[in-house]
Order: sequence, then structure tokens, then C-alpha cells
Amino acid sequence: MDSYLAGLATESVSEATRDIDLCSTLEMVEMMNREDERVARAVHAECGHIAEAVDRIYACLRRGGRLIYLGAGTSGRLGVLDASECPPTFGVDPSMVQGFIAGGDVALRHAVEGCEDSAEDGERLIDGLNVGENDAVVGITASGGAAYVLGAMKRVKARGGTAIGLCTNAHTRLEEVCDVTVAPVVGPEVITGSTRLKSGTAQKMVLNMFTTCAMIKLGKVYGNLMVDLRASNKKLVDRSKRLIIHATGASPSAAAQALAAADGHTKLAILMLKTGRDAAQARRLLDACEGRLRQAIETAKGEDGHV
Repeated sequence: MDSYLAGLATESVSEATRDIDLCSTLEMVEMMNREDERVARAVHAECGHIAEAVDRIYACLRRGGRLIYLGAGTSGRLGVLDASECPPTFGVDPSMVQGFIAGGDVALRHAVEGCEDSAEDGERLIDGLNVGENDAVVGITASGGAAYVLGAMKRVKARGGTAIGLCTNAHTRLEEVCDVTVAPVVGPEVITGSTRLKSGTAQKMVLNMFTTCAMIKLGKVYGNLMVDLRASNKKLVDRSKRLIIHATGASPSAAAQALAAADGHTKLAILMLKTGRDAAQARRLLDACEGRLRQAIETAKGEDGHV
């Protein structure tokens, strides 16, 4: 028996759910809900480390680098999910945020056992991606001990990249090979060892914070509006129009006209309506302000002589 695994909180038996197999359906659901309430508190306790990780990620992205997620099993799937949501949500190139899972894409749908035990596979991934000093790599492993992740993170450090760990146990091997490790301690799982449950929920919450906060710092959000989306389907066109109306007070017809003139770029349409610039002028202004809409609006006010 592996003494490391045996000592993990996520591998221990929960006294609170010991008799879950004797419960009614409603009792099971309520029991799981009570356990899930612990997750947010565990994540809150790691806010300082999360903020440090976000700042490191932002610094890499601002230098033109990448955010790379990697993990095995549930952890890997969650990283791929978060990465895949960034282009439609924030209008970024798919290469900016990437997700990888041990065993390759087939492991997204089918369990590929044993892949997490290969440190060499993790090392090869990092070398194949040509990770360098401008890249932030997040290794995700509930146990904090998956060899695939540990091998990858050691290689990240050797190549000068930023190594960030995400696990759900304290004082793990992952901490030893990362610049910063986020470790919300969620305790025993409802079903012993099933880390797709509380551990997976905690990891998803932290990954949401990593990308969302980094993108906010990059100017991808105006107020709390998702303004960098590009209207590429019917649903997104409708959402873009509503965002434009909310941000500018424009009529539905004016919002639609601006969105069309901006070639479906919501942020650009807002800037055009807020400043009276045409698409080309607004685009130059936005570029000069590194894509930061609030700054561009204030700059336009200064140019127009408004206080």
C-alpha cells in the first residue's frame, strides 16, 4: 500500500457519509449538498495563493506567453474544459490558453488508466510545447502526487517557465516542484476516494478564478460585462446586442448597426457608440490602449476636451 496516498485527506473515509447507502434519495442529496458547502470555504482559505497565481499568469500572458493546463483523469478534463471556454468568452486566440490530459484527447471521453503514472510523458509534453520563460503551466492533481504532473512541472521549472500547482491536499509533493501551489483542503470525499466530487468542484472554482481574473486584468471585461466576445452565432449576436445596450444606453437598432459596423466585435461597437468614432478610429484607439475599453473611453474624452 502506498503510504503517501494513504495519508491524504481525499483518500480517507468520511464519517459524515458512512451510511449514505442506507439513506433515502432526498437524504443522499442533502448529504452531498452539505459536503459541497465545505468546498467554497476551503477555496476561500486559499485566496492569497490564488491571487499570487493569477498575478503570475497575467504577467506571462501580458508578455505574450501562454497559460497551459495539464492533468490526468478528472483534473485533466477540467483543465481542458476551462481552456476551451476562453476563446468564445474572452475573444482570445485558442493558443493563448491550452489544456492537456494524460493519455491524449481520447482520455477526455474514456478512462485511460496508467497514464498518470508516467513522469516521462509529462516531460515530453512540456518539451513538445517548447515551454519557456513567458509561459505559465498549471499542473492539476487532486492527490498532489500524480507522476505525469510532477514530471511535467519539474520540466517547466528546468525550462524557466512559471510552475503553478493545483491540488486538494495539504503538504504534497506538488508543492516541492512549483512556484506557488493552490491547495484547498476539501477533506474526505462523499464516496471515499472519488475525487471527481468535492475535489473536482474545488478545482473548477479555482480554474474559473485563474482565467477570469487574468482576463479581467488583461482588459477583456468592462465593468462586469463580457465585452470581448465575438458574435459568431445567433445566441452570441443577441447577447452582444444586450451588452451594447446595457453599456451605452443605445436603442436596439443602433446597437445592431454598431455591431455590424464593428464586424461583430462587441467591445469595438461599444467604443464607437460611447465616443462617436467610426470603426477604424475606434480600433486604433483600442489598440493604443492595449484593448482596455475603459481606458480607451477615458482617452477619447480627453481628446475631445471632456472633463
